[in-house]
Amino acid sequence: MAAPTVTVALNATVYAPGDDMRMTVTYSDADTRPVTVTVVVTDVRGHSSAPAQVTAVIDPLTLTVADDSGRVWTKLSDTGAVADYRAVA
Repeated sequence: MAAPTVTVALNATVYAPGDDMRMTVTYSDADTRPVTVTVVVTDVRGHSSAPAQVTAVIDPLTLTVADDSGRVWTKLSDTGAVADYRAVA
């Protein structure tokens, strides 16, 4: 299994107390794969149902954000490859 990769960028390098902090996290994992399972039921006469599908992700990723001040980071968006967070300095 490949190790996930991550890069992080803040919208500034210095903040005053109360400033809006924005963080962008870009992440991926080379071996994370979606899988689709299709099921068709057929009776003894050869009549078949319509296909039914279900999708799952093998080796999903979970983001955890914390800083050493105990600040709460709120997730604003997450595409599955890029996540944006906000906190107050």
